[in-house]
Amino acid sequence: MKGVSLAPGDYIHFKSQVPLHKIPLLWSNYYVGFYENSDHGIAECCSGCAWNLPNSIGTKQWRYYDFGPKVVSPLICLPGIAGTADIYYKQIMSLSMKGYRVISVDIPQVWNHQEWIQSFEKFLDVINVHHIHLYGTSLGGFLAQLFAQHRPRRVKSLILSNAFLETRSFAAAMPWAPIVGWSPSFLLKRYVLTGIRDGPHEPFIADSVDFVVSQVETLSRDDLASRLTLTVDTATVEPLLLSDSFITIMDEVEKTKGKALSDSSIVDMVLYMGLKTNDYSAIPQQLKDQLSERYPGARRAYLKTGGDFPFLSRPDEVNLHLQLHLRQVGVEARPDLVQSIPKGGTGGSPSKENDKKKDPDDQPKDNGGSPESTSEESQLPPSSEIHSLDDQLLSDAKICSMGHEDAIILMQSQYTVVNRILQSACELFIFSLLPIYVESSYVTSNNVWKFRQLM
Repeated sequence: MKGVSLAPGDYIHFKSQVPLHKIPLLWSNYYVGFYENSDHGIAECCSGCAWNLPNSIGTKQWRYYDFGPKVVSPLICLPGIAGTADIYYKQIMSLSMKGYRVISVDIPQVWNHQEWIQSFEKFLDVINVHHIHLYGTSLGGFLAQLFAQHRPRRVKSLILSNAFLETRSFAAAMPWAPIVGWSPSFLLKRYVLTGIRDGPHEPFIADSVDFVVSQVETLSRDDLASRLTLTVDTATVEPLLLSDSFITIMDEVEKTKGKALSDSSIVDMVLYMGLKTNDYSAIPQQLKDQLSERYPGARRAYLKTGGDFPFLSRPDEVNLHLQLHLRQVGVEARPDLVQSIPKGGTGGSPSKENDKKKDPDDQPKDNGGSPESTSEESQLPPSSEIHSLDDQLLSDAKICSMGHEDAIILMQSQYTVVNRILQSACELFIFSLLPIYVESSYVTSNNVWKFRQLM
């Protein structure tokens, strides 16, 4: 996985279209203040005070992408330990073109779960977002549940992938957890990268791993140390006030073996019938089972394969499930506003002044893709084709009117067809081998007869 330097072409295109926003986060003993990148150096605090700040030294930054119509309730993507805001670029580009607002954030340098809850809430206040839908993977899924537990009025729905409910098992597996904050950068990176399985992978999974590894290389020592601290800091998600019907759990088909399926799960299983995977995942299966048991009424979104980063390796399937979830929880897309997104390419930055600024850090971190530039409407693909294709996929996927017995009959009929095809293939194979068998038998019998003549 070393030596990865070239960024995917679609990622370079993404960086040229969608600007990276930064909000430095300033901590005080009494309150938390935010300020935007400004030439005046003034921070407007939450309490109404103002501090003279000559620069952003000593602050923590929220790095995020915000794309899509502002009037739509946003889907906020939270990465895991090895992720950055950039890893969800496929979701941002796809869903925003369909009229959804997507915000992808970096996990800032916070060192305990209470600090995370407070800083994330202040971040939402600054970007003027009140009600949100959270999509979290791995550590991001755990932090999403914690925020939903402590701020239930703000979280309207959850989408969890490779997530977990408690951190005790991670703390027990890391004997040096108490000194994470003092560990050197190379040790932290090595520990994180050893959690990512290094092949052999299917090509699309290998590409996703390479991209995530390239993002890990951009993280500082404090970034890694704070995320590992959040992972080993003992905490458990308590029961949520959010109804299970507003929660979607993404998993692979193989993980459902031997478990009872609800009617909605059978519909999903029919879509991916007969497909199995032995995907490796860094999250123990026991923790995934705990998550399923906690939310028995949650919708299950099954993936064929995908590894630890299905949002990169299986973006079409993940995007389809995300869109289905948003529709089911009542989020209305606004495709009519897609072409009216400002030329700065933003859909939800805190201020227009901040949108117009250029930052050298907005360039791709791994290879020198195009710097932040204005996105012209002529560069965007025709939305009508995307919407028509998407509606067709959704109409095919939403076969919820199919009853339990109909789904079983369909599954049995498909299995029957598969069995017949396999049987025909076996017969053809046997017939193709028959001439070879007859010829070999003749040669053998002839040789045996000659040997007897000699004897």
